[in-house]
Amino acid sequence: MSDTRARAEPAPPNDEQNQAAETPADPLVAAQQEAADMKDRLLRALAEMENLRKRTEREVADARVYGVTTFARDILNVADNMHRALSALDTELRERADTSVKALLDGVEITERELLKVLDKHGVKKLDPLGQKFDPNRHQAMYEVPDASVPAGHVANVIQSGYLIGDRVLRPALVAIAKAAPKDEPPANDNSGFAPS
Repeated sequence: MSDTRARAEPAPPNDEQNQAAETPADPLVAAQQEAADMKDRLLRALAEMENLRKRTEREVADARVYGVTTFARDILNVADNMHRALSALDTELRERADTSVKALLDGVEITERELLKVLDKHGVKKLDPLGQKFDPNRHQAMYEVPDASVPAGHVANVIQSGYLIGDRVLRPALVAIAKAAPKDEPPANDNSGFAPS
């Protein structure tokens, strides 16, 4: 009879049976955890997409503004040569020139102004640093010159114009910087026997 009694008593539950008893609650917890994971992944993907959209907008705007950089640098050489050609003739030569030469010079001046206007239209602006404080980010110093009419450390002469494209330097202006005038020597100390007080 002891055998029948042992068979009639239920066996103590093992780990597998404990897990089976908990499984009805597990699908809910697992589904909630999966939903939280999916929500986190969705929020991350949305943030990445927003960052990508902003970066793309920035790159497109930069491409619009700075896309003509190489072309603009090449055109600056043309503008420089036109300016040099016009600067080579002083006012006396211009006044003595006949009407056809004057008409040619006027045409070259108009062409130069139009070229600068077109560059400006496309975001390329000419730097005019004469008299401004020297800025190593926008100017390239070629030499120093003593000039009492300009404060020391300021641009005294522009050798070659500089240009900006957008807010970046396309080409720095080549400039001469005013240096401080030499200080006068103080008068020699007259030691005539008086002691300092």
